[in-house]
Amino acid sequence: MKIGVPKEIKTGEYRIGLAPSGTAALVEAGHAVLVESGAGIGSGFSDEQYKCAGAAVIADAESVWLQAELIVKVKEPMRAEWPHLKQGQIVFTYFHFAADLELTRAHIDSGAICIAYETVALPAGELPLLAPMSEVAGRMAIQEGAKYLEKQYGGRGILLGGVPGILPAHVLILGGGIVGSHAATIATGMGAKVTVMDVSLSRLRHLDEILPVQTLLSSRHNLLEQLATADLVIGAVLIPGAAAPRLIRRPDLKLMQPGSVIVDVAVDQGGCMETTHPTTHENPVYTVDGVIHYAVANMPGGVPRTSTLALTNATFPYLLELANKGWQEALSDNPALRSGLNIAQGRIAYPAVAEAFGLPLVSPESLL
Repeated sequence: MKIGVPKEIKTGEYRIGLAPSGTAALVEAGHAVLVESGAGIGSGFSDEQYKCAGAAVIADAESVWLQAELIVKVKEPMRAEWPHLKQGQIVFTYFHFAADLELTRAHIDSGAICIAYETVALPAGELPLLAPMSEVAGRMAIQEGAKYLEKQYGGRGILLGGVPGILPAHVLILGGGIVGSHAATIATGMGAKVTVMDVSLSRLRHLDEILPVQTLLSSRHNLLEQLATADLVIGAVLIPGAAAPRLIRRPDLKLMQPGSVIVDVAVDQGGCMETTHPTTHENPVYTVDGVIHYAVANMPGGVPRTSTLALTNATFPYLLELANKGWQEALSDNPALRSGLNIAQGRIAYPAVAEAFGLPLVSPESLL
């Protein structure tokens, strides 16, 4: 199969969908890999490294899209890439369709086969292709939040871990999943006082056992009480494939201290704050009612080398299966991969996407 790896064009996105190591393994398996020239530079991988791995380095994106049967990316195709989509072409990437009707309709109209990293799910519910970037984003959330608490960025001027004789900052984490647990790991490591809220008591018990955090069952009442003392709030809520619930409303910001910081990691799925809108690495923050909002929609793109290597480690087995078998046989054989099918042949095959926009749904099995 011909596998295309175009350069990411989302603002501030320096990752690439496939590292040279994955390229070499695909070529060894008998596949052709087409990499757009310069696509790996942001992650520290040169065209020469891809050539040495057996890839054909192509001068322009259009040729990559035109020739490839399977496109592997990091972020959803941008508007400028939509004309390149074609009937029957497999696109394997993060899509987050439920947060964007226009994106969804463009891919329905294209007839492409859209398999979303973020909804590939194992039998126990784990999301193996979302996990590595969630780990990165959770750790980055504390790193970025600590920075914007500094006075020069408009923050309260608080050191996250405090010093002897001075209380540390209070970090409130909404959601105890992968993003939340990794954020808590870094925040506690820096000496902050950390409260994790979640709707799952079993998850809170687990976090209470492994980390020096305070845990609190998520409710509207409890959230409002915590906002009054929170210096840094991390939005780490995830409903797989669906839009994030809006937990913090605009009037709630008046409970927070001026110069407090919100980092909404859920922004890819629409955000869990009413005041969230996507930002970029170039212009990452804005202020609403005195509260700084950090809402970069591709946070792991800020550490592209780490992120690309972690992503390739996770996606490669599924990518190889798609290349070896084709999408219909691969999805028939692998239920986890089948759960990644969001749109195919002009129809929606993932319930949360159809529900988000009131559009018709078909079962993945009916497309296979």
